Amino acid sequence: MNPARHSFALVALFAALLAVFGLVPKIDLPLGVPITLQTLGVMLAGCVLGPKRGLQAVLLFLLAVALGLPLLSGGRGGLGVFFAPSSGYLVGWTAGALVTGWVMSRLPSHTPRLAAFGAFAAAAVGGLGVVHLSGVVGLVHLAHLSWSQALMGTLVFVPGDLVKCALCALVVHTIARGLPDWRFGGRASL
Repeated sequence: MNPARHSFALVALFAALLAVFGLVPKIDLPLGVPITLQTLGVMLAGCVLGPKRGLQAVLLFLLAVALGLPLLSGGRGGLGVFFAPSSGYLVGWTAGALVTGWVMSRLPSHTPRLAAFGAFAAAAVGGLGVVHLSGVVGLVHLAHLSWSQALMGTLVFVPGDLVKCALCALVVHTIARGLPDWRFGGRASL
């Protein structure tokens, strides 16, 4: 398979993975932002594919959502989701995948254990930190919350997202054991 097709196949696969994670029922919170499993897909896209392809996977997924496909948790889709209180988090997925991939590419991953530790750190910085920062900005501007209210509201998600970081590390560890030549964070073309 030529490298461009291989790269496109990986991007499409991870966009589909984000959609599959949307099948897990969401947990609605009064804040207007649901708890979903889809941020795990963002973390995995960055760690496994790297910044460029991870970003492409999230953009492909969000394009499908914008076109009206009900791929977000709870069967949501269409342009309206980008104007809801949770839209800051959706926009943050793009930067989250990019930063997660970039951090992962800078950390050692030549053993499964190091890859797992790197994935946890990268997912915590990009998939948790960057996504939540963007989410807070969205809550302030779209839900008209104060900065302190938005920051306190996003703290509800942190324990669950730390579990997602651990799951991401576990998946990366498994990939590193099964495919020892895989270059996490997109270090080299596969």
